[in-house]
Amino acid sequence: MSVVTLKRWNLSMGAGQPLAVIAGLNVLENLDLALEVGRELKAITAELGLPYVFKASFDKANRSSITSYRGPGLKDGLAMLAEIKAKLDVPIATDIHEIDQAEPVAAVADLVQIPAFLCRQTDLIVAASRATAAAGGWLHVKKAQFIAPWDCKNIIHKAREAAPDLQIVLCERGASFGYNNLVVDMLGIQQMQSLGVPVTIDATHAVQLPGADPRTAGGSTGGRREGVPIIAKAAVAAGADGVFLEFHTDPDKALCDGPSCLPLGDAAGLLKTLKTLHAAVRA
Repeated sequence: MSVVTLKRWNLSMGAGQPLAVIAGLNVLENLDLALEVGRELKAITAELGLPYVFKASFDKANRSSITSYRGPGLKDGLAMLAEIKAKLDVPIATDIHEIDQAEPVAAVADLVQIPAFLCRQTDLIVAASRATAAAGGWLHVKKAQFIAPWDCKNIIHKAREAAPDLQIVLCERGASFGYNNLVVDMLGIQQMQSLGVPVTIDATHAVQLPGADPRTAGGSTGGRREGVPIIAKAAVAAGADGVFLEFHTDPDKALCDGPSCLPLGDAAGLLKTLKTLHAAVRA
């Protein structure tokens, strides 16, 4: 299934389709900020003619420190995402961490996302696959930092065993390179596409420096914000079907992963460039 479609939104991703944009906030901080970011990104992507999905997490369960901000939680977070969906009239992407979250999340989110660290958790993949397929959404699975692109076939097999008609999208987000560093092998994009699914690039988390934020002496994850456009452009040039990006009105004050997210003001220029690259590659 090289093309996936959200029929309700008349939105497709994959071979022959426009570059899809999954973008928003790392984590929900408050409704006003989420609406501001989502409204701006919707306007930019509409002007460029690019499919758009708003992304924000209701819970960041894999923080380096137990005291780090995690988000509003499942109940309040899903209520906030449902309001964003209704007010902005956009599809929603958010991630899950536990089996019991699968059905309530799939009822709100059009893209149910499996975090990289959890992509080998069989019970979570099965629960998310069944719930997402029943709701008519996409399962967006981030490739773990510790597995090879071709080993993603096992994720797809698990998911399709649970839900044969499930629409799956894989996401590249870098591989561990020694300690506190990630690199992206651009050859992996085509290797994952050869498994019969569209592939996105998470350029935001690909520039992380895990457990290496000098501001907290390793108590949180650092990042190289200036590298996000480089990774995004390289991945689109390598054939990625979509981009996953996180923005903030003031990244240095973001409550999670600020060093890796871009200022909202950079979105228009970057997305215009990515659209041009995507068109050139597909031509």
